[in-house]
Amino acid sequence: MPRFSIILPVRNGGEYVKECINSILTQSYQDFELIVLDNSSDDGTADWVLSIRDQRIRLYPSDMPLGIEQNWARALQVSKSEFMTLIGHDDLLLPDYLATMNNLISEYPDASLYQTQFSYIDRAGVKIRDAQFMHAKISGKEFLELFLARKIDLMGTGFMMRSSDYERIGGIPLYPNLLFADFELWIRLAGIQYLAVSGKNCFSFRLHQSTTSDSSDKKFLDAFEKFIFFLKKLQVEDRELHDVISRNGGDFLGYYLQGL
Repeated sequence: MPRFSIILPVRNGGEYVKECINSILTQSYQDFELIVLDNSSDDGTADWVLSIRDQRIRLYPSDMPLGIEQNWARALQVSKSEFMTLIGHDDLLLPDYLATMNNLISEYPDASLYQTQFSYIDRAGVKIRDAQFMHAKISGKEFLELFLARKIDLMGTGFMMRSSDYERIGGIPLYPNLLFADFELWIRLAGIQYLAVSGKNCFSFRLHQSTTSDSSDKKFLDAFEKFIFFLKKLQVEDRELHDVISRNGGDFLGYYLQGL
């Protein structure tokens, strides 16, 4: 079994998914497998993946078109290596991402979540800005506080975790909107032990117009409400987290409600 499983959910990835997969296959650390969860693509994505003929790639086509959240949730159903990461089909790994993660795991073997610094890019792949700097070791409590205070950038790509932890908490929760689903996932995983972060910049996250807080889509609103109930549950169950949420929850709500 390889050291790492890279899980790539995709539907009609076009040229973006080709760039993404090429960035994965050219990693300097090669002990990995690529699991592609194709969501009934009709643009030739699945055929292109099959044409690569690389034994490290496993393709799982869906039987019918799924919502993006449902397709990401399929990561729970496939066999995985000890460590796994999820990647958006339009994001890019820099060549030393896996090598950096391997070193980070050796340095912090008891962490429950791993990440590196990263940059935002636009549709054309041009750098927009670097993400906010993250310290090397962040407790679950600190992670939640940084998130609510918007002092950390959380995205669906780049986090590494143990597959056993991912399965134990039930995988990425099924939300009407992927944005808040991955927020909950990272908060829960960081809370098991802590987040370890490399100082190296190792991937690029592509920003689109939809990746914002100003969407008025009903699915976005429903997902936001579900996430608020998740925070309320944390507030009730854990005294320390109660205080963190009480101090920072108002600003968090205000930020999203202003956009809505």
